[in-house]
Amino acid sequence: MRLGIASALHHETPGQWAEQLKSLGCRSVVFPLNCNDSKDRISAYVEAARENDLTIAEVGIWNNILDPDLEKRRENIEYNIRQLILADEIGAVCAVNIAGTPHGPRWDGGYRENFSDETFDMTVETIKYILKQAEVKSTFFSIESMPWMIPSGPQEYLKLIQRVDHSRFAAHLDLVNMITSPRRYFFNDVFMRECFEVLKGHICSCHLKDIRLKEDFTFQLQECAVGEGTLDIRLYTELATAADPDMAMIIEHLSTDEEYISSMNYMKEHLI
Repeated sequence: MRLGIASALHHETPGQWAEQLKSLGCRSVVFPLNCNDSKDRISAYVEAARENDLTIAEVGIWNNILDPDLEKRRENIEYNIRQLILADEIGAVCAVNIAGTPHGPRWDGGYRENFSDETFDMTVETIKYILKQAEVKSTFFSIESMPWMIPSGPQEYLKLIQRVDHSRFAAHLDLVNMITSPRRYFFNDVFMRECFEVLKGHICSCHLKDIRLKEDFTFQLQECAVGEGTLDIRLYTELATAADPDMAMIIEHLSTDEEYISSMNYMKEHLI
C-alpha cells in the first residue's frame, strides 16, 4: 500500500510540501490544489510529487451533484467535470466525491429518500454524464461510500458500479463510513473481508481512520484516529495491499497537522 495523509501540512513551496510528507513516511498524497489554480502552480506541485515518489491519490471535489437548486446543481456538476479532467492531467489515481442528495438542506445529509429508486437512478445518470463530458483516459471518477446515502454497503456499491458501467468509474472505499450497525461494528473483520471480496477489481483508493462505540444509548458510533478504536486496521491494510500492492490509503478527518503526524507515526510503529 501507499500510505498518506489528507493534510498538506503547513508549507511554503511545492518542494517543501512534498519533501516533508515524504520524510513523514507518506507515499501518497491528496492534491492540495484545484482546477481554478494556475497551470504553472499545478505543474510545480505535480513535479514535486514525482521527484519524491509520491502518488497523487486523489483530487477532492466535495459538492452536491444532486443539489435541489438546479442552477447550483449545474455548477457543481461542471466543477466535477473540471476536477476529473485535472485528475487525469496530473496522473492522479482518482477524483472523488460523494453521491449527495436532492432531499434536504444539508448537502451530505441523511434522508429517507436518499435510498429511493429515483435517487439511485439520478445518481447513475449524473455520474454517466460527468464521465462522458470529461472523457478521461487514466484516472477514475469515484464516489465515496457513505453511511446515509448510496453506496452504504458493498452490494449497493457493486450495483452502482454495474449500473454506471464505465471503465473509469471505480470504488473509493471508506470502511468506517459503512460501519452502521452492531453486526458490522463487532464483526468488522468479517465485514471488511466481504467488502474486498464483493468489490474485487473495482477498488481504486481507500480512506483510513478508526471507529469506537460510545457508551450511550442507543447504538452510537464515533469516528476516531487510527489506534483509538476497534477497527482491525492491520487486516484492512493487508486486504488493501492484497488487492493492489500500490493501493493508496489516506488517513483523514483529523483536526490538526499534529494529529496527522501522530496517526502516521502510529501506523509506522505498529502496522508498517
